[in-house]
Amino acid sequence: MQAEQLIQSLIEQTRHIINQAEQLKTLDNPTLNWKEHESSWSILECLEHLNLYGYFYLPEIEAKIKAYTGKSELDFRPGLLGNYFAQSMLPKEKLNKMKTFKDKNPLNSALDRATIDRFLSQQMRLLHLLNESRKVSLNKVKVPTTLTKMIQLKLGDVFPFIINHNVRHFKQIDNILQAMKAT
Repeated sequence: MQAEQLIQSLIEQTRHIINQAEQLKTLDNPTLNWKEHESSWSILECLEHLNLYGYFYLPEIEAKIKAYTGKSELDFRPGLLGNYFAQSMLPKEKLNKMKTFKDKNPLNSALDRATIDRFLSQQMRLLHLLNESRKVSLNKVKVPTTLTKMIQLKLGDVFPFIINHNVRHFKQIDNILQAMKAT
């Protein structure tokens, strides 16, 4: 796969997510905090979950890009583990539940509209990093995971993982809005 095609596709997906997040700013506070039941997440909790991952991954990616001294490459070859993680994040027909780490679970957090702004700020930073990644090897730059710093994935796998994770939770947000309309 051509590295430039991958980066451009990820930029387009991120811009789409940004547009969706901007739309959420038009919703009132009761809608943003509505839950189908007490153990489910609200819209703001979905976004805060994504923010918690962004707090880890974005600085790691930035540091790895800045530290890289090699050349960029025309092609990217997904890694087995990285590709598996990225694909597992994509939502299925019926959104499959996944267990989240305790430190990434925002259930019952006191959240406000600033959560949306933090998410949007992270997405703008992600766009910047995607553009910067054109200067490095998507194959050779390795980024640690939240599982353990000992498991490192290719930068070209980490970006799709993060963006697919965003797509997954925006599908969840759509489901929350549909459930709210049905009540």
